[in-house]
Amino acid sequence: MDDDLAALTARLEAFADERDWAQFHTPKNLVMALSGEVGELTAEFQWLTAAQSAAVMTDQDHADRVRAEIGDVMIYLTRLAGVLGIDLVAAANAKLTDSARRYPPDRVRGDATKAAKGQPTES
Repeated sequence: MDDDLAALTARLEAFADERDWAQFHTPKNLVMALSGEVGELTAEFQWLTAAQSAAVMTDQDHADRVRAEIGDVMIYLTRLAGVLGIDLVAAANAKLTDSARRYPPDRVRGDATKAAKGQPTES
């Protein structure tokens, strides 16, 4: 099976169309579903220490649950982008370019406080 993002987008559209679910896939509904899935992914990490969270994929049962939740998040995000006509790769690249401008390595290396406080650096 093709692992390409465009192929996944097409497969999700066909999946929804075959079930007549496109009528329910409004941006609002997809964002709500995406939020719910992110919450389920978050629950898999709740109460873990930093070390436990870094090693989560070493426990097969936990790894399977995390993988499934990430799959759900990817499905809803991809479907939302498809419905809105957003190229996910282009959007991510644009955001990364903007972040690189706002957070130059020589000014923020090893310092998470600027990002955490929402204080971007000025160019």
